[in-house]
Amino acid sequence: MVEKIYNGSYQEYSSMYDSNVIMTMRDGIKLSSDIFFPSLNGKKAPGPFPVVLERTPYDKTASRAHSKGNYFARRGYICVIQDVRGRFKSEGEWYAFADEAEDGHDTVEWLAKQDWCNGKIGTMGGSYAGSDQAALATLNPPHLSTMIIDVGASNYFHSSMRHNGTVEQRFLIYIFRMAASSKEALNDPGLRNELIRIYNEDMESIINKFPLREGTTILNRLPSYEKWAIDIQTHGEYSEYWHKRGYSPDKYYQEHADVPTLYLGGWYDSYARNTCESYIKLSKIKETDQFLLMGPWTHGQYEVTFSGDLDFGNDSQINFNDLKLSWFDKYMKDMYTSFSDGQPVRYFTMGGGDGNIKRDNPFTDELIHQGGIWKSSNDWPIPNTTFTNYYLNSNGKLLLDKPNKIDLEFSSFTFDPKDPVPTIGGGISAASGYIEPGGYNQVAGSRFVGSRDNLPLKSRHDVLSFETEVLNKEVEITGPIKIKLFISSSAIDTDFTAKLLDIHPVSDNYSSGLELNITDSIIRCRYRNGFVNPEFMIPNEIYSVEFELYPTSILIKKNHKIGLHISSSNWPRFDVNHNTGGSLGLDRDYIVANQKVYHSIQNPSYIVLPLQ
Repeated sequence: MVEKIYNGSYQEYSSMYDSNVIMTMRDGIKLSSDIFFPSLNGKKAPGPFPVVLERTPYDKTASRAHSKGNYFARRGYICVIQDVRGRFKSEGEWYAFADEAEDGHDTVEWLAKQDWCNGKIGTMGGSYAGSDQAALATLNPPHLSTMIIDVGASNYFHSSMRHNGTVEQRFLIYIFRMAASSKEALNDPGLRNELIRIYNEDMESIINKFPLREGTTILNRLPSYEKWAIDIQTHGEYSEYWHKRGYSPDKYYQEHADVPTLYLGGWYDSYARNTCESYIKLSKIKETDQFLLMGPWTHGQYEVTFSGDLDFGNDSQINFNDLKLSWFDKYMKDMYTSFSDGQPVRYFTMGGGDGNIKRDNPFTDELIHQGGIWKSSNDWPIPNTTFTNYYLNSNGKLLLDKPNKIDLEFSSFTFDPKDPVPTIGGGISAASGYIEPGGYNQVAGSRFVGSRDNLPLKSRHDVLSFETEVLNKEVEITGPIKIKLFISSSAIDTDFTAKLLDIHPVSDNYSSGLELNITDSIIRCRYRNGFVNPEFMIPNEIYSVEFELYPTSILIKKNHKIGLHISSSNWPRFDVNHNTGGSLGLDRDYIVANQKVYHSIQNPSYIVLPLQ
């Protein structure tokens, strides 16, 4: 039998572009786009052609945007890069993320009417430009043909801007960065220079004073930017505010376009849970091909081999342009490509490396060799996954056996919101330089905002550490992860955090071994029974809280341990609970809380790991 050979568009054209092409939206606002055309001998090639659209708040004239435009135009696509409403050359007011659906729909349908469009329109883009695709798809534009959504949202309330009731403070940093390229700043060089200076020199001081307060920072000179930041801080319930299509695409999945879609993300990305949930939900209710690709990456870093201090080997990276071209060639040109074969889920299982320092390249930082391999599946979560309870036990043990009579009833600690546990890596984006994404040995230090020493996190009085025995065989954890804790607090409202760890033994490079973060999460207790109606606790009564950590795929090697940290803060990634029950984002009082985590026969706390 002769194997079929992959086809693909090759560079058979030159490219040229029209700048600042105006498209009028349903409310009369004019949005500006740069449109890249295939060309021959200095003239636009005769069409029509399929169209690739990206809608961005990050400047359509940026070099990376033009690089994409030229790449696709030279391979027989028309590529459209559009400034979203209120950014750069597009009219209107920018209110981040919430209201992108209608503009996206109208842009797709405007493109379909042009004589150079063959009626097939695909969308692409990452982060904001991934999420605005999800938003427009909820309006099901008739001429939308396919999408590549990389690191985009299914729901910003549940695990992005807010996270199980807390605020993801990276977005408060993000809004300062975006302010420097606001229309106000671009029209006022003095304002722009001051915004840049503040972001580079004063941002850590501003972080230390979070939450933001109206009128107290330079954002008061950019009212829509300040309003958005205050709004996401103070809208703690899942109310109408969060029901907008740009915030909650998953609320509209029944109306969502049924088109082939590739969902792309990374285990150390801030959208890891969103990416997997988009695939899970839409693959079950849509007829067209839905694909999921998850690597070991941080936010959008597909073409590097490391996340934080962890290196996963040369095979962990991809050529992103090649990947996108292969997808669009299949679904808009009917070519036989790499997406014509294989299974719809491809994921990278981290781990298997020796944990020593990798020094292959003298021009890069020293990295820990974590290793890993690619795998495929016909679905996610992986069929036949064994969801296994690991129980918290006395003396810091994490065991398959439930607690027994001789175990202590609880472990306790004191949580002082003025001395939170510092963030050391994790699934983070939009805040590099202040909140670092990726995997790290869980030891505090000056590169991590909030650190006050250089000691392991588990040495803190407010971090409970649980570990398995040394593994006598390797264990693969691949899939979604949940935890159930039985807790009590002296406060009427407080937070609990969970962080899963790969604990390496002592090695030549690490005399104390390594504790590498895999995934983590948090729960605000007033939302333990749902996010619509908060319920305060009665001090010192026992409650159960259940919450989801970000999904992952990792091989824990023989002679390693599986570890779990429980605490009440992870700052500055998440806002600190003041423990008062006061108004979110507005309360100025703080109370120290006495926390208990139970591990008894009656109240067995456990984490559910997806074992393969």
